[in-house]
Order: sequence, then C-alpha cells, then structure tokens
Amino acid sequence: MVVWQLPRPTPPSQHSYKYRLAYVINGRRVVGYDNERGKGDHKHIGGIELPYLFINPDQLIADFLADIEGAEP
Repeated sequence: MVVWQLPRPTPPSQHSYKYRLAYVINGRRVVGYDNERGKGDHKHIGGIELPYLFINPDQLIADFLADIEGAEP
C-alpha cells in the first residue's frame, strides 16, 4: 500500500491523494486500487476494472481490506 498527498489533484481525480494498493498471490494481482493519471480512481477485482469513489485515505484502506476478505485467489 502506498498513499501520499500531493499539492494538487492528479487529473481526473478531484482530490489531492495519489495511491496504489495491491494484493498479489503467486505473482498475480487479485485486488488492486489506484488512480492512474488519465484514468482516475478505480479498482481491479480479478481481471475486472471498476470505478472507485474515493472518500478519504481511511475509507480507501477499509474498502481495499474488505475486497481482500472476499477475494478468490
């Protein structure tokens, strides 16, 4: 997990946090959250990419951990 605060948002995100969180098993990403420049806030569950509504860093980590609990390796 890496979360850091920037002086201004990374477009198209509206908040000033940059993050990447990944849960990897046997070299394969099972769950991932990030806000890549140009893509904005989103998450990866298995091979599916879904939008993610960023609220704050604490909620981000809680949501990530909840998705790990329900993840299939």
